[in-house]
Amino acid sequence: MRQLSIREALNEALAEEMELDERVFLMGEEVGFYDGAYKVSRGLLERFGERRVVDTPIAESGFAGVGVGAAMVGLRPIIEFMTWNFSLCGIDNIINAAAKIHYMSAGEFDCPIVFRGPGGSVHQLAAQHSQSLESFYAHIPGLKVIVPSTPYDAKGLLKTAIRDPDPVIFIESEAMYGVRGPVPEETYLIPFGSSENKHQGNDVTVLCWSKTVPLCIDAANTLREKGISLDVIDIRSIRPLDEAAIMESVKRTNRVIIVEEAWPIASVGSWLSSYIMENAFDYLDAPVKVVSGLDHPFPYSKVLEAHMRPSQESVIAEIERLAA
Repeated sequence: MRQLSIREALNEALAEEMELDERVFLMGEEVGFYDGAYKVSRGLLERFGERRVVDTPIAESGFAGVGVGAAMVGLRPIIEFMTWNFSLCGIDNIINAAAKIHYMSAGEFDCPIVFRGPGGSVHQLAAQHSQSLESFYAHIPGLKVIVPSTPYDAKGLLKTAIRDPDPVIFIESEAMYGVRGPVPEETYLIPFGSSENKHQGNDVTVLCWSKTVPLCIDAANTLREKGISLDVIDIRSIRPLDEAAIMESVKRTNRVIIVEEAWPIASVGSWLSSYIMENAFDYLDAPVKVVSGLDHPFPYSKVLEAHMRPSQESVIAEIERLAA
């Protein structure tokens, strides 16, 4: 099978859906003439023109609101945030408009809109540009939250997001745009609410997403040599969640560790821990463990930045304690 980067897979998904449906358009800062800040929209302006690839001012609240209005009247906007940190400027339109308009209009209005862009830390972007904000949006009824970790998932999930009748939060990883993997040439979709088992095992269930996925796969390969087998599940769809797959794995392994980059308090990991403790308590041989980023703003220092995030060493150490 051909190999694409996550960047190329996303670009291909955008192009295919724009070709298929003339209602689909892309809007955001530098998405057109600059080909996107991370080149995800490379070539789309030349192919589809300025009416469907729309460069905007630095005004996240404004173009997020324009996108919501466009979705309400039947278009299918894709709103790119240069980073999800900047979505905080447009969060009112995401949470108070996009997420609620279907409910508040008694079903009169749908809001088929995708908000997408990179999230999480990268390389020395410091406190205001390194945040993992998926828990902000997973908290909100009416939003679907997707976090791909491979080129295959990125393309299939983005195509599903663009076709979805509801607002979708699609969080990519800037650090992973160059990661390559197999992507079929034929059209495919990945349904929301479906996780993927990345490494099968029987001793400990490992739940992860985005750039903690390759970290956990590496940990699984290392621990296999020590006789500990990990069942590594890439959540990839935080909301809706693949509850069945998680429960099946937990009931088989009886131990769970959740690995996330975000801060620990009120995080997706803490919610998953609570969910598992409530619904699978009788199957657990140990408390659910969450390995997260430190409870501190991201520093600029390269050394301190690395210390902030979960590492393969910290994950392995916690798993060995859990499996003992």
